[in-house]
Amino acid sequence: MSDDHGWTAPGTEGRRDQPTPPPPSGPAQPQHGQDAPPPAAPPQPQYGQYAPPPQAPEYGQYAPQAPEYGQYAPPPQAPEYGQYAPPPGQPSSAPPQAQYPPPQYAPPQYGQPQYPPPQYGQPQYPPPQYGQPQYPPPGNGTPAYAQYGAQFAAPGTPEGWTPPPKPGLIPLRPLGFGTLLGAPFQVLRRNPKATFGSGLIIQAAIVVVTVLFFAGLAAFVLGRSLNAVGDDADVIAAGNVAIGIIGTIVVLAVSLFASALLQGILVVEVARGTLGEKRRLGELWKAAFKRVLPLALWLLILVAASLIGLAIIIGIIVLGAISGSGGGVVAAVLVSLFLGLGFLVLGAWLGTKTAMVPSIIVLERKGVVAAIRRSWSLTRGYFWRTLGTILLVYVILYVASQILSTPFSLLIGIVPSLIDPTGTGSGIVAIIVLYVVFIAFTTAVSAITSVVQAAVVAVIYIDLRMRKEGLDVELTRFVESAQSPDEEGRWPDPYLPRAGA
Repeated sequence: MSDDHGWTAPGTEGRRDQPTPPPPSGPAQPQHGQDAPPPAAPPQPQYGQYAPPPQAPEYGQYAPQAPEYGQYAPPPQAPEYGQYAPPPGQPSSAPPQAQYPPPQYAPPQYGQPQYPPPQYGQPQYPPPQYGQPQYPPPGNGTPAYAQYGAQFAAPGTPEGWTPPPKPGLIPLRPLGFGTLLGAPFQVLRRNPKATFGSGLIIQAAIVVVTVLFFAGLAAFVLGRSLNAVGDDADVIAAGNVAIGIIGTIVVLAVSLFASALLQGILVVEVARGTLGEKRRLGELWKAAFKRVLPLALWLLILVAASLIGLAIIIGIIVLGAISGSGGGVVAAVLVSLFLGLGFLVLGAWLGTKTAMVPSIIVLERKGVVAAIRRSWSLTRGYFWRTLGTILLVYVILYVASQILSTPFSLLIGIVPSLIDPTGTGSGIVAIIVLYVVFIAFTTAVSAITSVVQAAVVAVIYIDLRMRKEGLDVELTRFVESAQSPDEEGRWPDPYLPRAGA
């Protein structure tokens, strides 16, 4: 008994003034034989707050199991006020997933390859089994073809840089037939001021020189013929023929020089355009002028060979006519016909085998004889491909030019009779204007055709060197590396053949 008349347990007297210990915090632990109380519900989020993420089960507790076969899953609960609905296709009350520690990688055994742990976001690949091929781990996203091309990079090129597959006019690889046909026409579209402008200037110069020279020569010859009297008339007539031949040779020489210059310009433009460069008109003319004399000599050889073949055919016909018999004339015509076909086939063969001569003269800086041997070697094994490409481009240009020129040719024949039907000369001004327009249009068409014809040969030359000599690898190295001129201001040229080539 205590002093305040209350009951106390025996042995507790004297300890009444000691403080009573506080109850233990947290949920009460169930005693033996009792069930654990249900877990307290998580606090609901306030307005504008996000619901806490589901927690993983603690150690020793089981995660909620998915419904077994034949049972229905509990219906999804609607989000409470202030919570967001789950995205479509995902259950709103998905059971919390267990969190597992990151996998530990044991050190590789002796003889096994060492693989670094996978980075975040990369798939984890198991090590290959014995006897299976071992593939390298995924890299930094660089494709295989880029890794293959990177081995040709110049020293000092940063890793991971891929060479451009098409830095300029054509891709740096052996070309297909479609690319061979399309690249010459693309030359005009890529740099029209330098290409079409050069062709127009040169063709206009040829037309102007031809018209003015022959007009002055005709006036001179006509004046001499009108003033010829008596026995001097025969001498003056023979002199006029000689003057006409000399005038033709002079105009032909001017045309050859201009055509050689245009061909050199287009070769330089195609070669530099393949590297991604875009040269101006003055730069192209300056580069082509250095090789214009060997080019003119080569064109002169072609013209001389053509004139010799034509002279042989005409000589056979003349000999048949001199014989005086009808059978001789017929035989001469038949022989000339078959001989002409033979010369045509021979010319196509020789022209194809030596088609690369202008490009070799300009880009490899060789002489005419060495260029002929070099062209013969390059076209070996690619004769029909080269011949077919050149012929097809020429046929396309011829058909297109005829389609464009036919309306003007019809107008030239019809308009004079409509303007001046009586022939009094009243419509002479309109007729002259029509002729000038026709000449200007023909000159523009000739400029386009001459540019494309010269460009197709240069493109075939680069394609042959890429196929036979690996020029595409050299050009790729040149494009990758930062080039600079030498002490004399000359830029490196990847088209110069290597020693021993």
